[in-house]
Amino acid sequence: MSWTEEIEEIHRRRQLADGCGGTEAVARHHAEHKLTVRERIVRLLDAGSFQEVGKLAGRAKYGQDGKLTSFTPHPYAMGIGKIDDRPVAVGGEDFTIKGGSGSGSGRRKGGQGGFIEDLAALYRIPLVNLIDGVGGSVESIQRQGYTTFPGAGQDGLERSVELLGMVPVVSAVMGTAAGGPSGRAVLSHWSIMVKGSSQIFAAGPPVVERAYGKKVTKEELGGAQMAVDTGGTIDNAAEDEQDCLRQIRRFLSYLPTNVWELPPDIRGDDPVDRCEDELADIIPRSSRRPYDMRRLINLVVDRDSVFEIQPTFGRAVITSLARLGGKVVGVVAYNPMYGGVVDVKAARKQTHFTELCDTFNIPLVLLVDVPGFQIGLESEAAGMLRIGMQGRYLGMQLTVPVFTVVVRKCYGMAGGSTLDRAGLNFKIAWPSAEWGSLPIEGGVKAAYRREIEAAADPVQREKEIEEEVRRLASPFRTAEAFAVEDLIDPRETRPYLHRFLEAAAPGMRTRLGPKGRTGVRP
Repeated sequence: MSWTEEIEEIHRRRQLADGCGGTEAVARHHAEHKLTVRERIVRLLDAGSFQEVGKLAGRAKYGQDGKLTSFTPHPYAMGIGKIDDRPVAVGGEDFTIKGGSGSGSGRRKGGQGGFIEDLAALYRIPLVNLIDGVGGSVESIQRQGYTTFPGAGQDGLERSVELLGMVPVVSAVMGTAAGGPSGRAVLSHWSIMVKGSSQIFAAGPPVVERAYGKKVTKEELGGAQMAVDTGGTIDNAAEDEQDCLRQIRRFLSYLPTNVWELPPDIRGDDPVDRCEDELADIIPRSSRRPYDMRRLINLVVDRDSVFEIQPTFGRAVITSLARLGGKVVGVVAYNPMYGGVVDVKAARKQTHFTELCDTFNIPLVLLVDVPGFQIGLESEAAGMLRIGMQGRYLGMQLTVPVFTVVVRKCYGMAGGSTLDRAGLNFKIAWPSAEWGSLPIEGGVKAAYRREIEAAADPVQREKEIEEEVRRLASPFRTAEAFAVEDLIDPRETRPYLHRFLEAAAPGMRTRLGPKGRTGVRP
């Protein structure tokens, strides 16, 4: 006896699921320059690698003869596949079906908890969330006949939180995300949204208008300018959906499959002993003159290997994943184009990035040119000290190697936050480096105020003291005392760092696994 009829029915229902919310709904979706969820998944993954799970789930209606008369697929698609031949779990809402809102079925496929998160956790593989849903609706009250406590359903955020300590989690906001989906987008290691066609907020414009009597558009409230540039809620922005999927693939290429592995080495043809003459004079003689820190980074790491995180937020600090001799590193660099002064946004950005690198066994390279934390009324009102000390607190618990390279300024509490106090406390410097509790100019005026005021020529005496202190502040004096481990020719930075990255690898293999954090952040 053959099962041909039933087998054909499976394939027929799969075809119905491929139709998403119907021809008209898909056409409207495409007209907004958006892909359907299955189109997104297929373009994200390696060709032919997607294995969907639960494609036959949905709402079916049957005639009196027991035959299927209509079928509405579940508004969530998910499964497993590969990116660069490594396994990943992936899922996302189907906006063409009820705006991607939940189906109310017993077991979730995904979206918050559910099968796909369980799979990622138990298989210990990365999870990619393609978010395109509006979350809950008051319509559910009529359907259920009662209201539910927020977060008290069968799937809370327990598994979502657990995953953050185990495997890379990426969230891509592909449409409008509010409520639960917006919170889930933030519960990730890296997030991205599409300019002009995606927005994210805690509650949408109608709720804001009802609460405050102010009309705002979705783009004003939660577009990329607000969410990425101003609020830092989402890390990066994409020009279009194809760019978004490309950036997801690239981000994951720097991370291990889980916290029990080291990041993948991808050795290119860039010589590890490359010494760039441009580095010898990239730092201006005048400490007030800016220079291109991104250019400096690119001269040190492997060519075309930089992937910047949050490039438009907290601009005083540059945070990038990169490779050095094929080995993945996390680069934290202070941007003199914005003064290098660490404000609240830059401190938040740096803390999140260093925690990401420590979680996934990525050594840190700090290129230091920092005059200190931002000061003033606005900075104090924003809680600069508390945010800054959160980063210092985290730095005391890092388990990955940290290589501090002082290229120019290293002052105050912000400068102290660049040191590997939890590890080897290994710091090297260029001859252009200078450091201390305060810059000499302002520090002399404060420390020698009475002597300067009592002098016959206060201005001349201040200059004399500054010159005396400057001679003592030479980095060569510090190197003589072994208070800085090495002064190096700037052109040697790349091969110097690579030797220590190679030497650190055996020790890193003994410290794999979830990272325990102790205490309470300030």
